[in-house]
Amino acid sequence: MPGLDCRCGHRISYGRIPCPDEWLFISDVDYDGVTGAVDAEELYKKMNSFLRCPQCRRVWIFWRGFQSEAEEFLPASPAAGVQAGAPTLPPDQLDSPPE
Repeated sequence: MPGLDCRCGHRISYGRIPCPDEWLFISDVDYDGVTGAVDAEELYKKMNSFLRCPQCRRVWIFWRGFQSEAEEFLPASPAAGVQAGAPTLPPDQLDSPPE
């Protein structure tokens, strides 16, 4: 089953359908282009996915699908027993999603 090894040591599996740790999202610009009757499959293709670790609450965003590397985000206030870490990307890459 496909999965991602979170920095906290928890393995986030994302092969189940529906997946309790996967979230789908779409940009406002892409959503604004959706009109009339909606084809669920076409809408799904426009969405990006992120995985949320149930153990440490890190979020891993896949901007270009699961075949690309995920971008990691750590909550500002960590859960009990989890230490906050430094950003994993250089500061110049933190302002906006990759093109």
